[in-house]
Amino acid sequence: MEQEVKTENEQKKEYLRSYKDHVRRVNRISEEIKELREMMMSTKAINYDGMPHGSGGQGDLSGEVARIQGLIDELKRERELRIMTYQDIARRIKKLRSRNEDDVLFYRYIKGMEWYEIAETMSYSERQIHRIHGKALAHFQLPEKDVSECQ
Repeated sequence: MEQEVKTENEQKKEYLRSYKDHVRRVNRISEEIKELREMMMSTKAINYDGMPHGSGGQGDLSGEVARIQGLIDELKRERELRIMTYQDIARRIKKLRSRNEDDVLFYRYIKGMEWYEIAETMSYSERQIHRIHGKALAHFQLPEKDVSECQ
């Protein structure tokens, strides 16, 4: 079995990208909740005749409500993780000694900007932005591994 060993820079990039992963998950869960609510509303039929009918529709809605509530709970947890991840990454980026390195990492991994956008914003060439990014990664400190992660 061949196991890939990630370089330190790859680990740093993966850690820095984790914030955008949380943002994407929050957006996806929000969209899923919205879609389920719309489907639930469209399946409700209002009965105006006052006559009793079989329990064809109302029993199904309780399951949908429970599913939506589960997604809302998941959304709350994911939002908390997103905030914690943002705060930790932003704090680590701010510890960099160079303002340029700080800016490049912030724009790339927090704002999600493309290389050319960062270059335009900072008035540098893309090549220089890549150099600054490389230096920033070299100076960026990953969090210490938790002992529980190794088990």
